[in-house]
Amino acid sequence: MKAVVQETYGSAAVLKTCDIDKPEIGDDEVLVCVRAAGVNPGDWAIMSGLPYIARPVYGLRKPKNAVRGTDVAGTVEAVGTGVWRLQPGDEVFGWCSGLGGAFAEYASVSEDALALKPANLNFEQAASVPMAGHVALQALRDHGGVRAGQKVLINGASGGIGTFAVQIAKALGAEVTGVCSTRNVDMVRSIGADHVIDYTREDFTHKDQRYDFILDNVANHSLSDLRRALTPTGTLVPNGGGFENHWFANGGRVISAHVLNRFVSHRLRPFLVSPKFEDLVILKELIEAGKVTPVIDRTYPLSETPEAIGHVGEGHAQGKIAVTVRHTSCNGSGQHGNQSDKRADVHLSRIEASISCPEGRLEGN
Repeated sequence: MKAVVQETYGSAAVLKTCDIDKPEIGDDEVLVCVRAAGVNPGDWAIMSGLPYIARPVYGLRKPKNAVRGTDVAGTVEAVGTGVWRLQPGDEVFGWCSGLGGAFAEYASVSEDALALKPANLNFEQAASVPMAGHVALQALRDHGGVRAGQKVLINGASGGIGTFAVQIAKALGAEVTGVCSTRNVDMVRSIGADHVIDYTREDFTHKDQRYDFILDNVANHSLSDLRRALTPTGTLVPNGGGFENHWFANGGRVISAHVLNRFVSHRLRPFLVSPKFEDLVILKELIEAGKVTPVIDRTYPLSETPEAIGHVGEGHAQGKIAVTVRHTSCNGSGQHGNQSDKRADVHLSRIEASISCPEGRLEGN
């Protein structure tokens, strides 16, 4: 099969399209015939081997997994003996464990990391959801406790995580302000933001407006400046950025947030995303209900994956980037793609009911 392989750390030039063997699957795994893969900043980070402190996780001298790519969408080709939810032909989306595997014609994926693809999305859209959608959902619901009527600000609202965060915050009933550049103002407004601030013209940290929750995807303001824009008991989730520091990335910022959290009235909640099957289903239901729609900047063929990762690494993508894998070797026909998951499905009524719960949490933890 064709796959994008990386044998050393460096720029996009280290990525090569090669012929390798199909991955084998274990008892609880699924062989997915990949139709599309989402591109995340994490793919650029692992390609580059940054930050250096993460090398024990990625691989000290070269990546432990040579095939890049986490977010995946495709058709089930085969299932392990312990798989009970999925069958060949099902159209699915989810994430590859082991820090890679999606930029290939086939990927081995744990059954727990896959759900049936939203019926109203194509494969490129579906592949853009898992990681960015999880970060946005968990930041708002779990770490922000966002609930109806609160004022929420998303800094970096036009990026992959930001576009999901704007829509999920609206689904939770919040009044949403998005911060982005001039060229993205109309797009951020079109996905539901009540207010849009063009950061090239004004600085939200110097305005009088205060917010109950801020999700910072950019790290272009100090923690003290961000706190100034919060209500007295507001919550800040500092997320992402900082790769100009090759050793620790935003590690120093995360440590500072943890320390400050002990001494200030604000809640500072940096976190690591924890992909969960239940949350993947929550995202699926929000999408099928029309409450969330992935924003796709552009798509690239598999052979141009290095360019796709390079574009994401520049930090200016509008929404998400997807890699399209075009081949006709999938055995599954996709006839099961719209079947509901009877045992694991989380109904939309639970999502809507949970919006008014005291902690503002969507169910599915």
